[in-house]
Amino acid sequence: MKWEPPPVTNPIETLQSLLGDKLDGVNHLIATRMASENAPRIPEVTAHLINAGGKRVRPMLTLAAADICGYEGDNDVKLAATVEFIHTATLLHDDVVDESEQRRGRPTANLLWDNQSSVLVGDYLFARSFQLMVETDSIRVLDILANAAAVIAEGEVLQLSVARNLSTTADTYIRVVRGKTAALFSAATQVGGVIAGTSPEREKALYDYGDALGIAFQIADDLLDLTGDEASIGKRTGDDLREGKLTLPVILSVAQADDAERAFWQRVIGKGRVEEGDVPRAVEIMRARGALEETRARALNWSAAARQSLDILPGGPAQDALHDLAGFVVSRIA
Repeated sequence: MKWEPPPVTNPIETLQSLLGDKLDGVNHLIATRMASENAPRIPEVTAHLINAGGKRVRPMLTLAAADICGYEGDNDVKLAATVEFIHTATLLHDDVVDESEQRRGRPTANLLWDNQSSVLVGDYLFARSFQLMVETDSIRVLDILANAAAVIAEGEVLQLSVARNLSTTADTYIRVVRGKTAALFSAATQVGGVIAGTSPEREKALYDYGDALGIAFQIADDLLDLTGDEASIGKRTGDDLREGKLTLPVILSVAQADDAERAFWQRVIGKGRVEEGDVPRAVEIMRARGALEETRARALNWSAAARQSLDILPGGPAQDALHDLAGFVVSRIA
């Protein structure tokens, strides 16, 4: 009988199982708080995105962190819903800024409705998120999540300001990623520990885990934008390139470019003139320069850092699932 490898356990499904009742509470709270008697378009737009197949990863980070630290109350549910509202608000705003037409394989809200609706509903969700934060009666939690919201906005503005700038460095790229992606991951895990009253050392470990996880996730996502399958990534391959975003593979390639390659990058990124066949050519250049492999290696390093940060925590099924999650977010590029 031929040996078959054991099936790979999906840590997201593991977390969903471990956190089932709490996650049901989060979903109920989201459905309740996204309602609006005065503006029915708000729940319509919100539901289009929230119910579009998102896995609730960020809320589960909060719930898992609280569980690891022994929390037994219900404020973790409020904070998990808060995190999802912040995330959804930023997606609504991002799709307007990026002029996106597809999100999770479906038309974006700004395409189905309009930019004004997307921006205003995003603002509504931010307001709802702050109401939920206040209900936990924790100034520390409010400080962490309010700061995260500000850092997310800073990251988006920084990305906008360096778009098409070929002198952008890898360090600047990490600053963008820390803002637009990792800030909410790290806040999500950190507040789970804070609400449980954990020690400063464990709180920092949870923050570090979320930070490294978010960076690994975003680097892998940027790599998949160039090398992934359109059906699995839910958008056109090369969209970041078409939008002039300086992702890590591009930055690493530009740093090593010869004159002909630099002229290519200047036309495609600097001037935004993307022609037929440019995306495959860009990928070919990146592969030849070792940029794709270097990007992959950096994502794997951040994944390893996330797993290592968990070492000082007390252990348990939720911690094991977070450990596996750090590997899972880079599994498609490993």
